[in-house]
Amino acid sequence: MRIEDYALIGDMHTAALVRRDGSIDWLCVPRFDSPSCFAALLDSPRAGRWLLAPVNARRGASRRYREDTLILETTWHCDDGSVRVVEFMPPRGEAPDVVRIVEGVRGRVEMRMELMLRFDYGRTVPRLRHDGGQLAAVAGSDATWLRTPVELHPDEEAHRTTARFTVGEGERVPFVLTWQQSWLPRPDPVDAMDALADTERSWHEWSRRCRYRGDDEQAVRSSLLTLKALTYAPTGGIVAAPTASLPERLGGPRNWDYRYCWLRDASFTLEALMSAGYDAEARAWREWLLRAVAGHPADLQIMYTVEGSRRIPEWSPGWLGGYEDSRPVRIGNAACAQFQLDVYGEILDCLHIARQCGLAVDDHAWDLQNALMNYLEGAWHRPDNGLWESRGPRRHFVHSKILAWVAADRMIRAIDRFGLGGPADRWRALREEIHDDVCAHGYDSGRNTFTQFYGSTNLDAALLLIPRLGFLPADDPRVGGTVEAIQRELVHDGLVLRYRPDEDVDGLAGGEGTFLACSFWLADALALTGRHERARRLFDRLLGLRNDVGLLAEEYDTANRRQVGNFPQAFSHVCVVNTATALNASQDSHHRTRGARTGPP
Repeated sequence: MRIEDYALIGDMHTAALVRRDGSIDWLCVPRFDSPSCFAALLDSPRAGRWLLAPVNARRGASRRYREDTLILETTWHCDDGSVRVVEFMPPRGEAPDVVRIVEGVRGRVEMRMELMLRFDYGRTVPRLRHDGGQLAAVAGSDATWLRTPVELHPDEEAHRTTARFTVGEGERVPFVLTWQQSWLPRPDPVDAMDALADTERSWHEWSRRCRYRGDDEQAVRSSLLTLKALTYAPTGGIVAAPTASLPERLGGPRNWDYRYCWLRDASFTLEALMSAGYDAEARAWREWLLRAVAGHPADLQIMYTVEGSRRIPEWSPGWLGGYEDSRPVRIGNAACAQFQLDVYGEILDCLHIARQCGLAVDDHAWDLQNALMNYLEGAWHRPDNGLWESRGPRRHFVHSKILAWVAADRMIRAIDRFGLGGPADRWRALREEIHDDVCAHGYDSGRNTFTQFYGSTNLDAALLLIPRLGFLPADDPRVGGTVEAIQRELVHDGLVLRYRPDEDVDGLAGGEGTFLACSFWLADALALTGRHERARRLFDRLLGLRNDVGLLAEEYDTANRRQVGNFPQAFSHVCVVNTATALNASQDSHHRTRGARTGPP
């Protein structure tokens, strides 16, 4: 199955991927970064899945989310009638539940179910038993119960449970799968129909708070629902994606675990939430950020767990074959130990935006900002691993230096606008020093473009952010030259590569797909530089790459016309919201910059 053949359901603690043919192929419990109980996504059904589908479907299924919810409806048309499966994860109560309700639409349809639970990323086969009218599966610390009125048939040899049943028009057959730690009492089961009503009401209440109005409203609302689904409710942290090791190129080695929270996404995410009216979610994200980065500034990481923990060891479950044989499969992410200058600027930009937007910030936050800035004063000149987590040698990446400039700029703005205490004159001098350094060493005057790193002739799509960040105004010839150079050298089949993969730069063999966030950035840059029609055409094309339920992965393979990379990707959906907002604003006022990200030094 293609990556875009999956849909997402979740409960703001974890999420499951449901394939178009009715198989749940990925679910980690009890939270996003826990070991999986279904991992067929990265291997085959033997790694765990839960199939629920007609025995004889006449053609492919059609799918949709119920309006303004994450309740998935999949409908099949068969020779003997039509059937619908409604599936969702209710808001977390005592334990995580997956609810699937089979509804007869027309005639009578024969259905089949196959449950193959495999804990610890497909490695551990549980012991199955019938327990009080339920199927129970236990192995080590994991216990799962399946409750349904349908007669279940355990297959001990294949370590699976199957069922066959028919559903007639107007009939409903529920299935409820519940997980719990094995040493705890069995949780009280949810009632499937009550849970459906509660879940729909909860999503509708949340969706009604959206204040985005304008073109592309449905796309924006869909992306905001996805961002909400990727939020870990107890802490407010937002994972980059709910999946691990979906390849950036089919069969290649660029396979990473994205079930963590990246600081590089902080300010973009805050902007998206605030612009759409989700102040509570923005505040929760900001508070997660403050907790996660607390400590000595030298110990700052580029990513943390949803709880804010720092240890994310990377390892490979060698028993998994990988998505379409893409190996190695990686769990955890060693990039957490990298040194990236840009995260300091991201944090200070995010906190500045929050303050500008009226989110109350206590004295502790300003003390933290001062500590980060004081550290950055002595560290900005160091080479780093860069925004894209290069596993090659550290370089003087231009984007990283620009974010160091952003850090100084936002601190000065906070002092000037809000009367906060700090050495403004010293930071003004530092801001000018960084700006001069970047323009002297990161700009190729012969080609009229900024470059990927000092001394390089390579380009980097992150340079498209220069006007948005306020480093230079959009009408500066160097900005126009950089945008034109990126269109010549990094645009492939109309979409944007992050950079040209080079083992000397990123330490890895093989290529990758075009990067969707960077393609949205090009649309932003085109709008900021006055090319509104081209920006709109690119944005419309990007929206056209979404799957049938509105989801985007990290990248797009233009040769094979497939989504690639982890899925769904929060950064891609953040960009849907921000670019739609920017295009609407540019149409109304032809403005060139937004909010805090305005003006040269």
